[in-house]
Amino acid sequence: MRVFVTGASGWIGSAVVPELIGAGHEVTGLARSDASAAALAATGAAVLRGTLDDLDLLGEAAAGSDGVVHLAFKHDIAFSGDFEGAARADRLAVETFGDALAGSGRPLVIASGTLGVAPGRLATEQDGHGEVPGEGPAARHATAEHALSLAAQDVRSCVLRLPPTVHGDGDNGFMATLVGIARATGVSGYVGDGANRWPAVHRFDAARLFRLAAESAPAGSTLHAVADEGVPVREIAETIGRHLDVPAAAAAPEHFSFLARFIGVDCPASSAFTRELLGWEPAGPGLIEDLDLGHYFRPASAAT
Repeated sequence: MRVFVTGASGWIGSAVVPELIGAGHEVTGLARSDASAAALAATGAAVLRGTLDDLDLLGEAAAGSDGVVHLAFKHDIAFSGDFEGAARADRLAVETFGDALAGSGRPLVIASGTLGVAPGRLATEQDGHGEVPGEGPAARHATAEHALSLAAQDVRSCVLRLPPTVHGDGDNGFMATLVGIARATGVSGYVGDGANRWPAVHRFDAARLFRLAAESAPAGSTLHAVADEGVPVREIAETIGRHLDVPAAAAAPEHFSFLARFIGVDCPASSAFTRELLGWEPAGPGLIEDLDLGHYFRPASAAT
């Protein structure tokens, strides 16, 4: 297949692109900077310069492909106060892809998240559907539901939900942030008794699932890229504390900076349906095992 990938040089995309190429697919990746373009070209992918705001360009790229994997999201503006702007750009991109692929039976795989799907209980692929608000954090869920509705227009649309932690060597996300906070404050923190659970998946396992979804996921399907169903946050904090030789302890929300709104959420998730549907079996290390490999604790100058 000729696959068009947005977010192709990001944390997930930079694993998805070689996964697709290694399986014999041709990849064109969207790149908004010279550095992203160079990184993509080095993988053997073709490069299309542009951004999520270039809707005509996105539509042409989708129309000329055999399928689309949409990973890009404007995290920079989302985390600096304009989440609505980021969500709006995401929705317009998905609508553009839907228009370009309508009537073709070609795949459109978009990234979403498990966080907030069924707080406090084990979330499944069947949860989190139906009418949802289109404002605030729920806007991304509304976009995912729109993507699934494209199946009625003969688009092989699929929503692949990622857990809050997609870990691996080079991760600069939630795990790296928790390590940085613990190093800076001398305390590896958790909220309350730390019994709340986070699901997780290794980056390479997530990449393989994106490939399988593009190749064969049924139209209108929801998938969960979940390896660890729910790791207690206290266990995460204790592992970080052990590596940094600092105590693990309950901490106030302000200890966690921007993670304060997430750190106390109990959000376990299952991938049983996904595994049965596509034969996906995670092969990478689990979250605690990956933390114990030590790469999260290298000095910044030695990090990859």
